[in-house]
Amino acid sequence: MLAGWCARLAAHRPRVALADGHDARVVTAAAELAAHGITPVVIGTRQEVTSAASAAGVRLGPDIVTMSPCELAACAAGEVLDERLSTAPAERAAEWRADPLFLTVATVPAGLADACVAGSARPTADVLRAALRVVGTAPAASCVTSSFLMVLPGGRRLAYADCAVLPEPDREQLAEVAVATGTTFRSLTGEEPAVAMLSFSTKGSASHAGADLVRAATERVREREPGLDVDGELQFDAAFIESVGRSKAGASTVAGRANVFVFPNLAAGNIGYKITQRLAGAQAYGPILQGLAMPVNDLSRGCSSADIVTVAAISALQSSAPAMRSAEPPLSVTARTGRQ
Repeated sequence: MLAGWCARLAAHRPRVALADGHDARVVTAAAELAAHGITPVVIGTRQEVTSAASAAGVRLGPDIVTMSPCELAACAAGEVLDERLSTAPAERAAEWRADPLFLTVATVPAGLADACVAGSARPTADVLRAALRVVGTAPAASCVTSSFLMVLPGGRRLAYADCAVLPEPDREQLAEVAVATGTTFRSLTGEEPAVAMLSFSTKGSASHAGADLVRAATERVREREPGLDVDGELQFDAAFIESVGRSKAGASTVAGRANVFVFPNLAAGNIGYKITQRLAGAQAYGPILQGLAMPVNDLSRGCSSADIVTVAAISALQSSAPAMRSAEPPLSVTARTGRQ
């Protein structure tokens, strides 16, 4: 999948800011991204990045841009933070202005990068806090959500959501998860989404407030996106297996053919994607953050360099979406900093 994504991006060579330039995994990923036609902007002091490259046995070529936190603070990224943190408590604002993570995220609204990837050395909560403070939510989004792209051993591609952000989504949030994940799935795979709103009940087979919530969220999705193929509430087997879908929900256009699975809460989603990954041997790409005004994505602290490459490519694809392009600042790296 990576080769196909990079081929789609080749025409405009996107720039992706990578936090934690002291990490050998990040520098290794930067070298691979440059080879794939994506310009990495590695954030760290020259000594940190050079030491990491030496430890990884990686050569820093001319297509890899390196910027230190001090350089960022003194240019457009620092200006962005001054503006975005102006309403924060003074003590926290001072702390965040000096934080390399906040400075890395600020490269995107500052026009120094098209997307940002962070989290190899920081918890998800830190990355989300920086993204919300510095980038903010998209105008049409009611909240930030997440999804995973799951690729089964046979090549079948699915999306699972929300597996990383919203613990107990309400009706509106669950609808937001469905709409955003359908868009993400289409942009990454080129396939039309068939969205299953999951529950322990199929079409009223159980009576419970949890199933009622899923049914209400399904109706809200239909109100928001009339053209999106969505149905619920559906049990997983009814959504995934054609024969079960016919038996339990014969009139459904989604049952038995779903490729986007919206879980009722974070516990179910997180458990579900890990079971699919570990027992079915699926590849799990994500979490992919959705609903931000500009692309910022998180990494697991246990990620590999290959994981960083994949998430960076996904982030670059997000930056090429029409809504993201319209929000992109007009100034380039060269205009802001004089760097090539």
